[in-house]
Amino acid sequence: MSLGSRSRSSILDKPLSRGKGEVSLSCFALLFSEVVQYCQNKSQTLPDLQNRLHELGRRVGVKLIDLYFVRERNGKRETKLLSILLYVKSTFWKALFGKEADKLEHSNDDENTYYLMEKEPIVNRFISVPRDKSSLNCAVFIAGIIEAVLTGTGFPAKVTAHWHKGTTYMIKFEESVVGRDNQLEER
Repeated sequence: MSLGSRSRSSILDKPLSRGKGEVSLSCFALLFSEVVQYCQNKSQTLPDLQNRLHELGRRVGVKLIDLYFVRERNGKRETKLLSILLYVKSTFWKALFGKEADKLEHSNDDENTYYLMEKEPIVNRFISVPRDKSSLNCAVFIAGIIEAVLTGTGFPAKVTAHWHKGTTYMIKFEESVVGRDNQLEER
């Protein structure tokens, strides 16, 4: 019996853009709340909890690089800083959350810093935060995803989540990234 005689394509072989792309919001909310509870049970302090969520986001981001850059874009990666930021704000964000991020801004004070803003991140929508942890922003999970994607595609950065106009992700690139981008602009 030959397996090659029939052409069956696995769901894993189909392009992501052709799939339905919908996940039950209640299922996601339940799963993410369990992730937060798991991290909370392993943490002694609020910064430790946020660090655990950020690290889990980084792990997810590493996997998403394979999905979106290797599989969907045939390994084509961005070479310019603004191009990768616009890709994350639009295409990547839309694939993850069903809509583009609200805003992308460049810092006036520091050429290495950019801000990606989202009024209401989905990860904060269904989390009940106790009073003693009122500064908890579960969007640090998304910050970890962004950081892993940028770093994994050759744009090393540190990404943090802050409460400002909803949630603002502060993206601080390494000096080498901005220097390389300036050299590409000169050509």
